[in-house]
Amino acid sequence: MKLGLIGGGNIGQFLLQRVNGDKVIKDTQIVALFTRNQSTAKEITSKFGVANYETMQDLIDSDVDAVVEAATVEVVQEFAATILSSGKDLILSSVGALADADFYSELEAICHKVGTRIYLPSGAVGGLDILKAARSNGDLASVSITTTKPPHALANAPKDELTVIFDGSATEAIKLFPKNINVSIILSLAGLGTDKTKVKIISDPNATKNSHTIDATGAFGKLSLAIENDPMPSNPKTSYLAALSVLATLKNKDELIRVG
Repeated sequence: MKLGLIGGGNIGQFLLQRVNGDKVIKDTQIVALFTRNQSTAKEITSKFGVANYETMQDLIDSDVDAVVEAATVEVVQEFAATILSSGKDLILSSVGALADADFYSELEAICHKVGTRIYLPSGAVGGLDILKAARSNGDLASVSITTTKPPHALANAPKDELTVIFDGSATEAIKLFPKNINVSIILSLAGLGTDKTKVKIISDPNATKNSHTIDATGAFGKLSLAIENDPMPSNPKTSYLAALSVLATLKNKDELIRVG
């Protein structure tokens, strides 16, 4: 499988190392890169033997089988429809783009018409398999997530006291905290949607890592899952689990036997 990659940042370079450098996925290679930072692009393409495309359209017109987005919500909003319409599958890192119901429906319609697919890594959280299983029979009653972060990771958060800075629906959280929505959006898509997914965001001056507690109830019973995310060794601003989940999605994409 030939992959195109959007983004040469932390997750993008991690994938290049693991896929091209360490060859952890059989018969798969990242062969094309698009990033707006061309100085970074030249260094990356030289190191990993990847073709550098200066426009997205050139990458789309290449012979890649699928495109991996490891950039921003804005990039997804700008290019996802074109990528899918071209007949190429899309693996999304910035799942927050799908918080827009109209945009979600637009991409879904394109996939249905063209026969392409969107793959959504689980990101920095877990428990999605349980939520999907419960939802499949309409037996999911409630879903909530409490996210705790150090103050420097949250805009305008108090620096010296534990503070609940948001408590409401994922729909409201999207508007107020656009840089902290990926975890709540992936939960919403797997479960009850943004209006019925409850989100609490806590600023804790004693926290050194981001942590998430997911709770759900339904006919299946109860779910309570706590996750404390370590940062990537190369950059403390990126969750290591988020990067690993993209790699896992790529490894799973063409597996003949899939778990979950």
